[in-house]
Amino acid sequence: MARPPITFLYTGVRVRNLARSIAFYEGLGFRIRRRGTMEHGGEWVHLAFPRQVPRLELNYYPKGNRFYEEFRSGTELDHIGFRVRDVDLWVRRARRLKARFLFRINETHENIAYFLDPDGICLEFFGPPRRRTKSRAG
Repeated sequence: MARPPITFLYTGVRVRNLARSIAFYEGLGFRIRRRGTMEHGGEWVHLAFPRQVPRLELNYYPKGNRFYEEFRSGTELDHIGFRVRDVDLWVRRARRLKARFLFRINETHENIAYFLDPDGICLEFFGPPRRRTKSRAG
């Protein structure tokens, strides 16, 4: 049986001060590849070394954001991200493995599902948006 295509793309970490963290990682030689604002108000920045694919994703969630939490030892790792062609296929696979489902986000530009592995580490599977099917009037 052929394995479904999947790419390990990044590890996401929570940061307390986004500008300070960017300056630190740029000082180590990382370069900003992409950045943006999440629909819920958090900010993310993808950093990578030149000519390398794996990325470090810095995530900042301001107070009042649904993902904000006070920092304590062990909360810095936000999630590990995997780019996939078919998110639904990976959702089924994770459910078969009895991974704990967290939530799903279906945006116009991508489809995202979050699960916890057996040790509580958050895994993100993201890919193209779900195709919309037209209902038949009948």
